[in-house]
Amino acid sequence: MSEQVMTNEQLTATERRNEKVGHVVSTKMQKTIVVEVEMRKAHPKYKRTVRSTKKFYAHDEQNTARVGDMVRIRETRPMSKLKRWQLQEILRRSALAQVQAAEAAASSELTV
Repeated sequence: MSEQVMTNEQLTATERRNEKVGHVVSTKMQKTIVVEVEMRKAHPKYKRTVRSTKKFYAHDEQNTARVGDMVRIRETRPMSKLKRWQLQEILRRSALAQVQAAEAAASSELTV
């Protein structure tokens, strides 16, 4: 019974993990995706909204994400020199990814 109940320390550790939402920019590496996150912030002096982007390397165990997908990534332990994030879920598939999947299926039917 005590094994299934999470302690307060474990619960706060999982809640404390940072999450970000962004678009997949690259999937050329094995089990790794590059996610570009856009941040909007008011300029301190001019109060105009300033847009800035940052790229994060995230671990994708099953290689499910494709370029253009909107994904949610979560902070995790360091997995390599640059990877400190893990793919949590794919929020929205891109239309480009669906077209590429259809073309790949069609070409595999032609070769068979």
